[in-house]
Amino acid sequence: MNNAHVQSITLGDVEVIRVVEWQGPLLPARSLVPDTTREMWKDNEARLAPDHWDPDSDTAVVALQSWVLRSGGRTVLVDTGVGNGRERPGSPHFHHWQGDFLGRLAEAGVRPEDVDVVVNTHLHIDHVGWNTTAAGAEWVPAFPNAEYLMPAADDFYYGPRNGYGKGLQEDDRLLYEDSIAPVHRAGQAVVWEGTHRIDEHLTLEAAPGHTPGSSVLRLASGSDRAVFAGDLLHSPVQVLHPACNSCFCLDPERAAASRRRILERAAAERELVVPAHFAGAGALEVRKEGGGFAVAAWAAWGSSASGHRL
Repeated sequence: MNNAHVQSITLGDVEVIRVVEWQGPLLPARSLVPDTTREMWKDNEARLAPDHWDPDSDTAVVALQSWVLRSGGRTVLVDTGVGNGRERPGSPHFHHWQGDFLGRLAEAGVRPEDVDVVVNTHLHIDHVGWNTTAAGAEWVPAFPNAEYLMPAADDFYYGPRNGYGKGLQEDDRLLYEDSIAPVHRAGQAVVWEGTHRIDEHLTLEAAPGHTPGSSVLRLASGSDRAVFAGDLLHSPVQVLHPACNSCFCLDPERAAASRRRILERAAAERELVVPAHFAGAGALEVRKEGGGFAVAAWAAWGSSASGHRL
């Protein structure tokens, strides 16, 4: 399975399907990762351009994508994009977004009723939007047979008990009301903390900082390892300079600590690192280099078993 929008790779006994809804320039590079300098991007132009950085416009290139994992006889969907027709006045890129998310899932051979588990790595706008779909004037779960795994710390922070993200952004209340609360009302939400095992191959693990409850999903099957890193990384420049946070990280110090911990383990165990928003090949192996890390190899989609990443 390998086309412009849907690509697959096999890790041990788990099929991983990449579903790309959109890919392109998003924000000025140092608006997306404000801790970086112009030199950090320019000095690594050969590694970053053109898939992750457009040097002419100095704009970061990203992807809006989800991941389907076929594991243990079940279908697991990791993150659900922006959602169509949502009121997001504080997020002009995503306000009244119209995409073809369900069509892309269909290309991957996945119908909404086929999904057994939805993983929200964290509760940001571009990770929970297709949790629900419109049914008349109501929002209802888009995946009627799925349990939805949500980090407890984010459910508290963005929910009514903490004033919808302490009332800092109206979009936080709107996303909770249209993409999270309906899942709770339907009895399909599973709120977890610390770690949560999905099956023999898949485990969720807290990695706070980007949001209070941001998490990663670890895959271990046979000799293959992967970590779905959510928004700990928005650009490969953060692999090269792991202390640099995105503009969306709520707790920069904790986010940087989580990022370094994830990269340290990935380098030591040859885990495939699968960030939420990397364009281009979308996933990579890393190795230690100086005080940071470097790209060891990019994922080779359409391959399987040994040597799948090289």
